[in-house]
Amino acid sequence: MSSRMTTTTFFEPWLQFKNPIVRHLAFCIASPNILTQRPNELKLNHHFEFHNDQSWQNFYQNYQTRLQQLDQQPQPLIDFLARLKSTRLGLRFENLLWFWLQDGDYHPYQLLGHSIQKIAGAITLGELDFVLFNQETQEIEHWEVALKYYLGEGKLDLAQWFGLNKQDTLHRKLKHFTERQFQFSEANQYHIQRKFAVMKGQLYLPNHLSEFVLPNWVNPSRRLGQWGTHIPTTPYYRLQRHEWLCPDQHASSLTAQWWTNGLYYHETPTPSFYMFRQPSPLFTTPPLSNNHFE
Repeated sequence: MSSRMTTTTFFEPWLQFKNPIVRHLAFCIASPNILTQRPNELKLNHHFEFHNDQSWQNFYQNYQTRLQQLDQQPQPLIDFLARLKSTRLGLRFENLLWFWLQDGDYHPYQLLGHSIQKIAGAITLGELDFVLFNQETQEIEHWEVALKYYLGEGKLDLAQWFGLNKQDTLHRKLKHFTERQFQFSEANQYHIQRKFAVMKGQLYLPNHLSEFVLPNWVNPSRRLGQWGTHIPTTPYYRLQRHEWLCPDQHASSLTAQWWTNGLYYHETPTPSFYMFRQPSPLFTTPPLSNNHFE
């Protein structure tokens, strides 16, 4: 376990862009993973790793000029996302990364495949999100991507981070990575040499904790939110679903007067996120189905 988080400044370049979709794309590229490493409590079946923060900063810096162009003329990005019929944020996240990975002039990757199904007879064994050739290392990489929002409880151990319902846990997702999603050593006749989990989103601490000790695998470079069952006095406003990726440049609603389960935000004096949950029964049949965010 590490000491209490003391980070006061964050690398959040997505906030400079005006167009909401471009802000989302910049967030997907620039934001660090919510985890810095695999927790020791995780039993490892198939090895995988996380990109470090500097890698994502480099990816963003190499793409910054293109993002600025898209902020002025976003139609190519709008057209690309228009093919996505689902409103699930996880799929939006995956498609934004897909758009970036196809822009091969700005990163070292050659995209070899996306959503590659592995089938044995009539049985689907699984699907690989991205298979890439890293032209700098000359290695074939397999990336699995996930956009996740987890609420910490108790002592913040691995088993105590929950999604919008208690069936979706951080531990369960990491087990799925190591047991299922990273089980493959080959795809489309390419031998996979490295496996990366791209896991972004946000973690939330219980707001009743005045002192806390973060697990050493929680990334302190990503802004943490708070969650609770009481209505704070701070003038938060409720974020629209797409703003869970990144709030719009200007407030999308008035200061909240009526509170329902969801994510709330205020920008001054510093950006702050608050996940409100109905006090009773907690986490039971939330009005916002978790399917919207997978």
